[in-house]
Amino acid sequence: MTWNERTTGRARAVAGLTVAGLAAVGLTGTADPPVRAGEPAGTADLAGYQRQRLDWHGCQRDSADQAGAELDRAGAACTELTVPLDYARPDGRRITVALSRLAATDPARRIGVLLLNTGGPGAPGMSDVLPVRQWMGDVGARFDLVGLDPRFVGRSTPLDCGWPSGTWTRSAGPDRAGFDRLTAFEQDLAARCARRNATLLPHVTTRNTARDMDLLRAVLGEPKLSYLGYSYGTYLGAVYTQLFPDRADRVVLDSAVDPATYGARVLRETGPANEAALRDWADWAARHHDRYRLGNTGPRVLATVDRIRAAAARSPLRVGDYRVDAQVLPFLLFNRLSDDRDETHADLAETVRVLRDAATSGGAAPTASLADTLAFALTGAQSATGSVQAAILCGDVPVPRDPEQYWREIHEYRASEPRFGELTRAISPCAFWPEPPRERPTVVRNDVPALIVQSTGDTRTLYRHGQAMHRALTGSRLLTLHDARIHGVYGNYADGCVDRAVNAYLADGVLPAADLGCTRPPVGPRG
Repeated sequence: MTWNERTTGRARAVAGLTVAGLAAVGLTGTADPPVRAGEPAGTADLAGYQRQRLDWHGCQRDSADQAGAELDRAGAACTELTVPLDYARPDGRRITVALSRLAATDPARRIGVLLLNTGGPGAPGMSDVLPVRQWMGDVGARFDLVGLDPRFVGRSTPLDCGWPSGTWTRSAGPDRAGFDRLTAFEQDLAARCARRNATLLPHVTTRNTARDMDLLRAVLGEPKLSYLGYSYGTYLGAVYTQLFPDRADRVVLDSAVDPATYGARVLRETGPANEAALRDWADWAARHHDRYRLGNTGPRVLATVDRIRAAAARSPLRVGDYRVDAQVLPFLLFNRLSDDRDETHADLAETVRVLRDAATSGGAAPTASLADTLAFALTGAQSATGSVQAAILCGDVPVPRDPEQYWREIHEYRASEPRFGELTRAISPCAFWPEPPRERPTVVRNDVPALIVQSTGDTRTLYRHGQAMHRALTGSRLLTLHDARIHGVYGNYADGCVDRAVNAYLADGVLPAADLGCTRPPVGPRG
């Protein structure tokens, strides 16, 4: 998934960066305390937290909790970790962080704990232990896999701003009037968060999540923590290595963020990659013209998309009970461009066919997948998802607060990024956030060993982002999957070359002697 992207099938296991769509304690906006690479001088005050005993119990909460039931059937256990809301004042308010554990089934060769984060930011992680255990093969039996709902996410102490949408992602649209509406929309979202969660917002940060991770490590009695993170989870993992370099064991960062450009604007340069991905999809759809009737050549399919865009700009399209205007439409297209497999291409083709029918016939019924995405984007049913995501991004890194700066940039790139620049470069709630981050953004620069996995065609965290993470983590190795467009490679993409390399590293803890490359086997005409 991308930041607030909706996914189906196998890819749902990996949450990642979209715009919407893409870390333990320094205490103020000044320099970090010079204690243990970023730990607070008051770490001794955490002793009471570190002595807590976790109450492991079943995961299913009620008969409607299918995710919990699946965890129980797999033999997982769940619990809640108590952590301080504010690590600068550990004797103040306390919150809880929920987690699951799938214990090692080969205890004689147990390596330790492998903590998982599949992105978001703000994605629940308790169920991640199930697919990851499968992806790891034999080596999975040697780890306790731990899935975390980070602070304020999922079953952890909640945060919800009461938004009318599950995402803050909107396009600026084709003109100034649309940009002004977007600006008012984002300002309203920030104001709602300020009214409902003023005491929580300063503490919704990646650094605090990393502090929670290290507190969990201590409570579990582990000298070191292994980690597998995707998308935003790579930034969280990198921040953990920066703050606790001696506490990191085996670290895998998949579809990595450039830590120097992380923040609410991390997708601002991804427009060209998504334009190229749309052209690739259009060629696929043209080869399936008999089924989808969108055009028998790539350019004709793109012309169909552009006619839909023009119709939505004139008047919102009626799709079931929803109205899709020029500010929502780009998100629906963008939402399926992080994966080059036939299943995802087909889902986008079905979406475009519905939108075409709505544009030409006055209305159309959505597919189940599209209805799910529209409910997410246009109702408040999943307000908490976008609320937490924005709170993390806005709490981590400041952004420009002058709307005119965003408008000028969108206008500058409209010709070269005609379909996506107005989305990826759009203003966000962070421009109106009630207060600036309390801590400076984390500068990632260390030699902690890590394996970084990146596909060359990633449309969310570009390949050069993975290269930048590789340079920031000077002890790392880069594993490149060539000729593939996928966000979330290991396990999720089922590439044998990548999966074997990652599993070998997890098994023996030894990085390759040099960077590695895998190439997707040629499959002839796609689809």
